[in-house]
Amino acid sequence: MNRGRSFVNDWYITRQLRLDLNLFTEVLSSVTLHTDIGDIKIELFCELCPKTCENFLALCATDYYNGCIFHRNIKGFIVQTGDPLNTGKGGTSIWNRKFEDEFKEELKHNARGLVSMANNGPNTNGSQFFISYAPQPHLDLKYTLFGRVIDGLDTLEQLEKLPVNPKNFKPLTDTRINSVTIHANPLAA
Repeated sequence: MNRGRSFVNDWYITRQLRLDLNLFTEVLSSVTLHTDIGDIKIELFCELCPKTCENFLALCATDYYNGCIFHRNIKGFIVQTGDPLNTGKGGTSIWNRKFEDEFKEELKHNARGLVSMANNGPNTNGSQFFISYAPQPHLDLKYTLFGRVIDGLDTLEQLEKLPVNPKNFKPLTDTRINSVTIHANPLAA
């Protein structure tokens, strides 16, 4: 009898812990990019990369990314967006200047669907970001990794399949971020 009761209690505790962890993850922060071809939900690593997440969430909250195209799309590597000029050369941070990298040894570009800031060298982050299509360990400690796709990998797959100009990797048809939903913002007070 005790064994059965213990199993039920263990199951309940495990189930409750999973629910609590899921709620905790939601509270940490997540956003959904609503694109022309589907949604991509991203969990943000606000505790590990507070400045990067503050910038990203503030840009999301002010509709900065609305209308941005995915201007660089390299199959097996990354898809990039976040430039309101849609040229791949524009964009700024909420501070109207480039800001410093937030590298963390524990954050590795070791999976599909990781979200990092695009840059032109050390401490040159602005508004552009990319999502990985595959593990990219050579990007570790060179690009601030600040989130991961938690829903919408099918949309990411559709993005990867878009035909591109082979000279500049720009998709032949514009695919845009139409809007962004912020599900939880622990930095807003």
